[in-house]
Amino acid sequence: MVLRARDVMTERVVTIWADASLTRAQERMAESRFSALPVVDRRFSLVGVISLVDVLRHRGEPEATVGDAMTEQVLSVLPTTNVSIVAHRMRVYGELRLVPVVDKGVVVGVITRSDLLRQRNAGGVFRRAARRLGGSVAAAPLPEAMAPRGAGRVGARPISSLRVADVMTDGGLVAIPPELALDEAAEVLLSYRFTAVPVVDDGDRLLGIVSEADLMHGSVEGGRMMRARTVAGVMTHDVEVVRPGDPLADADQLLSQRGFRVVPVVDDDGVLVGVISRSDLL
Repeated sequence: MVLRARDVMTERVVTIWADASLTRAQERMAESRFSALPVVDRRFSLVGVISLVDVLRHRGEPEATVGDAMTEQVLSVLPTTNVSIVAHRMRVYGELRLVPVVDKGVVVGVITRSDLLRQRNAGGVFRRAARRLGGSVAAAPLPEAMAPRGAGRVGARPISSLRVADVMTDGGLVAIPPELALDEAAEVLLSYRFTAVPVVDDGDRLLGIVSEADLMHGSVEGGRMMRARTVAGVMTHDVEVVRPGDPLADADQLLSQRGFRVVPVVDDDGVLVGVISRSDLL
């Protein structure tokens, strides 16, 4: 059976207008827990895509609108497009997490990496995949403890006075071992709605990070399964990290300027003590 875009796309599309404020775009992404939104005109025709990194890059411009920050040259597909073509394009264009599905000029759905991973893992169950740092098995919905610890207390302090520890997520951390099977790693990302998850050893020392993109590269190459069967075979080993006492501007550089989605926070011994994401920075 050949899968088409319509078979895997998310039909509950959250969109935004080009003349909306960036604050409104940020709010809509936070409400829906999406990292990007299609931008449409009043006829729901696609005119662009706005992402969290676009918001970050323009957050110092109070009058900026979605239209000012969005990406206008958007790769879209038809409902009848073969899913393998969509997956190939997402692998080739590394920053691409969302592909709008357009029918007769109107946005009718979106395909994300999560949609593709979910299709690959259809029928699977959430197994022993992940653990909270500290040893317990993580098989529950995203815990409230994952909310940024700085939320509500950082206030209007300038970024120059803040440290990574002020806004990083340091509670309920989820990490996986390098020997975990790729299918189980995909289940972790899908169950927690993560884009990436740290990989640690038995002592919680950071070994690397594995992302949706890594898992997509690790699943199919040229139509055949690659040799890699575990996280160790596809994860990124050389990981950029920050420390709790580092200036928040260091994390800002990685997240908003270099386009990282998640940066691990480690102590002087290389032990994972937190993560900082674009949402934390906002």
